[in-house]
Amino acid sequence: MATDKTLGESSSMSRRRFLGTTAGAVAGGTAALALVGPAPEAGAGRRNRPEDFDAAVATAWFELAGTLVRTTPGFTPPVASRAFAYAGVALYEALVPGSRRYRSLEGELPGLRLHNRPDRSLDWPTVANSTLAAMMRLLFPTTGGANRAAIDSLEASFAGGSRRPPSGSVDTRSVARGRSVAQGVFGWSRGDGGHEGYLRNFPADYTPPAGPGLWVPTPPAFQPALQPSWGRNRPFAIGSGSACPPGPPTPYSEDSASTFFAEAFEVYDTVNNRTTEQEAIARFWSDDPGVTSTPPGHSISIATQVIRRERASLMVAGETYAKVGMAVADAFISCWQAKYQYNLLRPVTYIRDLVDPDWVPLLGTPPFPEHTSGHSVQSGAAFEVLADMFGDHYAFDDHTHDGRGLAARHFDSFSRCAEEAAISRLYGGIHFRPAIERGLEQGRCIGRAVSDLPVRRGRTGRAPVVH
Repeated sequence: MATDKTLGESSSMSRRRFLGTTAGAVAGGTAALALVGPAPEAGAGRRNRPEDFDAAVATAWFELAGTLVRTTPGFTPPVASRAFAYAGVALYEALVPGSRRYRSLEGELPGLRLHNRPDRSLDWPTVANSTLAAMMRLLFPTTGGANRAAIDSLEASFAGGSRRPPSGSVDTRSVARGRSVAQGVFGWSRGDGGHEGYLRNFPADYTPPAGPGLWVPTPPAFQPALQPSWGRNRPFAIGSGSACPPGPPTPYSEDSASTFFAEAFEVYDTVNNRTTEQEAIARFWSDDPGVTSTPPGHSISIATQVIRRERASLMVAGETYAKVGMAVADAFISCWQAKYQYNLLRPVTYIRDLVDPDWVPLLGTPPFPEHTSGHSVQSGAAFEVLADMFGDHYAFDDHTHDGRGLAARHFDSFSRCAEEAAISRLYGGIHFRPAIERGLEQGRCIGRAVSDLPVRRGRTGRAPVVH
């Protein structure tokens, strides 16, 4: 990215050394960027850890994952968030036996049992490639022929892993290691409540509750409720979907002097009198399924941009994708639990009934209840994690939608990025303000829980967030 970054922490140099992104000064005072080198031959010893390799394998696979989410039917935002999380956890767990800095999340994530043991004799880019190729086939079994060919092609392009191809025995064991971890993580995933969610986004046996102020299908498509049971799925870092509770929405009222009416009128007035900048923000963060890689895919895209910009190691990429993936997955579980607990109607329903029968929001209203905002919760969670890893005062340009002709947007911090993503839903006419503001706090609570997982050796972490 073109913009210079700033790290607000006084310990930024030590953090950068930890991430493996810069080298110290060399003779003569010339600073050099640390480009990770090839894998050593078996027995070479010192440079044969996941920290010794660059993140090219990981970033390429997560870019492809975004394409698979966008082009595979059924990958709605909750379903997409789950896929990113399991791919990230699989990558992390496949690499962690080779690291002296990191430790497995077995015993920390509910039910995860992979029986990892230290092993520094593998080729780690090959392990990563094998793991992620297997995970994409397992997580996207219904994707089309072109996507299946893209998976095969990407796997073949990284065959041999490092710049110095590993010996046959190392290569064979590295491929086997990746496939074994992928199978183990996928087997674990099958019991979380969201398995094959892409086949049952709109369960026919669900009847939403009826009454004043309760959600009803919205125009123009009037689709039924999306994933009404998603909030009961097993999360990663929080105790349950009811962890990090946002609190109830403003009490429903049709009185024009009520707080609820004022919140609805704010949406109406904001959309009708939007500025050019507000419209640009709303469209940049719309992240519609089938057109983009969805909101969780947008968060993964930003993570990829940061990894590349930092020239982070393969191990740090594993940590980043695992944490951001778990953050967005837990965000959708927690958010969906709240949505179907409160079942609040959407602004478009209230405004057309009580303010203006012909009103149309800037963006289409998605098919699920109002409180809280999914954009807000997942952005709060993902960017809390990135702030913890790279420092909140990190200036960057987001190029996620360059390919769609949308100009990159600049942010001075991850917090500001989360806030813009959240408020975009007011500008688009999608959410009332309380769903946005409380959703952000809900997401930040989830992000802190993910950041507290003891991934680094010597760190004990804190108890899972349970309320």
